[in-house]
Amino acid sequence: MRKRRAWNTLYSVMGKSEKTGAEIIAAYVKTLPGKPGVYRMINDSGELLYIGKAKHLKKRVTAYTKYDSHPIRIKRMIRATKTMEFVVTGSETEALLLEAALIKRLKPRYNILLRDDKSFPYILMRTDHVAAQLMKHRGKRNKPGEYYGPFASAGAVNRTLDTLQRAFRLRTCSDSVYASRSRPCMLYQIKRCAAPCTGEISLKDYAQLNRDASDFLSGRSQILQKRLQSRMENASKSLDFEAAAEIRDRIQAMAFVSTGKSHLAPKTFKEADIAAIHKDGGLEGGGQACVQVFFFRAGQNWGTNAYFPRHAKDQDSADILDAFLAQFYTGKPIPKQVFVNIDLPNKALLETALSERREAGFRIFRPKRGEKFKLVELARRNAGEALARKMAETASQNKLLAGLAEELDLPDIPERIEVYDNSHIQGAHATGAFIVAGAEGFLRREYRTFNIKDLDTKPGDDYAMMGEVMRRRFSRLLKEDELVWPDLVLIDGGKGQLSAVARVLEELGVLARTVLVAIAKGADRNAGRETFHMLDRAEFTLPARTPVLYYLQRLRDEAHRFAIGTHRAKRKKQMHASPLDAIEGIGPGRKKALLAWFGSAKSVASATAEDLAKIDGISKKLAGSIHDHFNE
Repeated sequence: MRKRRAWNTLYSVMGKSEKTGAEIIAAYVKTLPGKPGVYRMINDSGELLYIGKAKHLKKRVTAYTKYDSHPIRIKRMIRATKTMEFVVTGSETEALLLEAALIKRLKPRYNILLRDDKSFPYILMRTDHVAAQLMKHRGKRNKPGEYYGPFASAGAVNRTLDTLQRAFRLRTCSDSVYASRSRPCMLYQIKRCAAPCTGEISLKDYAQLNRDASDFLSGRSQILQKRLQSRMENASKSLDFEAAAEIRDRIQAMAFVSTGKSHLAPKTFKEADIAAIHKDGGLEGGGQACVQVFFFRAGQNWGTNAYFPRHAKDQDSADILDAFLAQFYTGKPIPKQVFVNIDLPNKALLETALSERREAGFRIFRPKRGEKFKLVELARRNAGEALARKMAETASQNKLLAGLAEELDLPDIPERIEVYDNSHIQGAHATGAFIVAGAEGFLRREYRTFNIKDLDTKPGDDYAMMGEVMRRRFSRLLKEDELVWPDLVLIDGGKGQLSAVARVLEELGVLARTVLVAIAKGADRNAGRETFHMLDRAEFTLPARTPVLYYLQRLRDEAHRFAIGTHRAKRKKQMHASPLDAIEGIGPGRKKALLAWFGSAKSVASATAEDLAKIDGISKKLAGSIHDHFNE
């Protein structure tokens, strides 16, 4: 269960009361000002129920005291409210931005939530090297260079990078590879790189390619195309047919991006996002919704994403899309304009708030005709198709989970399943891991790994390793109450692993908060003959070739794949580690100097302190530390 974190309020907060619902809210109304702000509603166990904004706090909160005028969902929220907190803001715009940021971070139960909100990838043209490097980038924009994006997905970035390589032949290799080349690589041979590393093209001509690519990514493609056509004609007149053919190929590659069937290049605008919503049963009915977003930058389609915000069944499409846009552009670059397929209740407020955040003009339009309307309708149809696929997958998954609950005698259908496994080779490079699954399938962003750290754990002791993983995992769950607890914990192992896990959870006092099931491999380790162990039930098997058994096998195999993949990565990293890495004060520079002087770490280990001190950057004190490290 998620619980609230400490929140520094700018307005007085009343303590908890024995009163309930509307009476508690009415007591707060007496002290509230008629100013804009944000309010939070919290239940008796500290769980955050709802975050809302208001132009006039007193009037907005007063509305909750009229209990009978609200739908059942809001009545339930009012009844559960035991305390409230408030922040007074300078304007309604500021309240909207604060509300969106808090909802996105704290994820209250009764708010519309944007899910699957990962960061977007960019194309980076690095400018801190004599030969600019073209690369994919995700995360903080702290590298020097020009950033182009955002793109909807890594696939959209890769397609654009491939086109840029064909058209402009810019390098994508790292600086170390660039510096070590003595002859052109394969990319030069297949005409994907101009090979400035070996002088196949002058740095001046390569810089022109870089400028051309920047013009293309910045939306100046028509001007660039005219310039390239002029160069091609001049090359033809000079009988330099090879250069003319190269420029022709570049123009064709650019034209593929601009007119290719899969790219939907617009003609009436250069920069915009399209956000179209489709709700099951029509725009106002049904219980699930999908928002399809198209990204257009520099006159090109840079990809599309489908989002499935969490919301109540009685919330209409306009409110869902309104809340979606406020959260979607929190911490993300904002375009000049957004085209939507329905009218938004807070359109003017959103425009003002996002204009302030963008520090430039921003508008929301609902086109009624022409190219923009056709693109919005295309996005809406895509949203409908994505929602249909999602609902079909969810229905199948829910059926599996219901069958699982029946076979394991669970009190409820599990919403969150965690599956644990360990991996090691005779105790070396031991790692633990767990995966997460639910109604939406595998939740890969919530997978976690553990390095086995306990010195008392004997190498190869699976029981102790599983116990350590569980202790660390559930201790964190106890400390960070906003984390979601698993309804079902699956363990790859037998009765011994189950007992070890149960002991740990009992020590922590949380054994009753989840259900434990151990999956032991079948006879001869054959899939389909697994034995299941539970604390309050004799060991049992499931009928062969049933959907529930296949589902449990998939869960176990996914946990095993993830755990062994982590183990192999750790082992590979250790194989490439140097003994010098363990010495305090030895960083990459000094390590490089030592290896360059002595030739190997083995030679460094056998060197005297006097020999070590002869190297630039190695003081007598550090030389003594290095010598002592290898000669304890």
